Amino acid sequence: MNLLIYKTLEELNQDLADYVIKIAEMSIEQNDRFNFVLTGGSSPKALYHYLATEGEHRIDWEKVYFFFGDERNVPATDDNYNGLMAKKAILDPLGIKEDHIFYVDTTLAPEKAAIEYKKAIDAHFKGEDIVFDLILLGMGDDAHTASIFPHTTLVKDEEVNVASVYVEKLDTYRISFTAPLINKAENVAFLVFGENKAEALKHVIGDTEKNVDLYPSQLIDPIDGKLTWFTDEAATKLLED
Repeated sequence: MNLLIYKTLEELNQDLADYVIKIAEMSIEQNDRFNFVLTGGSSPKALYHYLATEGEHRIDWEKVYFFFGDERNVPATDDNYNGLMAKKAILDPLGIKEDHIFYVDTTLAPEKAAIEYKKAIDAHFKGEDIVFDLILLGMGDDAHTASIFPHTTLVKDEEVNVASVYVEKLDTYRISFTAPLINKAENVAFLVFGENKAEALKHVIGDTEKNVDLYPSQLIDPIDGKLTWFTDEAATKLLED
């Protein structure tokens, strides 16, 4: 694990953008494509802006394929739909073709949406092992990541899969990558900042004994890939030196 701590969010996002671009360049050089899994919520908006502006001419975007690590069970026109945020922040500004974007179809029931999303991913990888070049993740102040929330069925899901999950505290369903699917990636990067994340980060990174049911982000440990945390001083203030 590599832990990077920044004084400012501007420095963090700039460095994370450069990291994404570097992996994209290597993936395209080696495999002629870059399979990139986006994270949702509001945290990555600044990163996506950097990629859509400063990264516009540094990547062959026609060889990039975009996926979503999780999705909310809302219409695609809803502001809470992760795909819509990404569409506005990075996909439309870069003119990404629709057949290079893998959205979750939330017109389907959650379980069916998860099944169909996994089928689309399998088809893209042509039945071979699903190994994404880079998966971006966020972390909630309850230590959830993707839609792997504490005390939910996804915490114990050992399949390399996309699954639906009912999140009781939100009274809603989500569609999410499982931890085993995430852990097959070549590179996984957490984007975590702010004082409200400090308590969760202290346990996820600092605890010697794991309690994944309470701190699901502890599940993320790539099998053969690299794990990097991009954080700020506020989020890491409770970590011991």
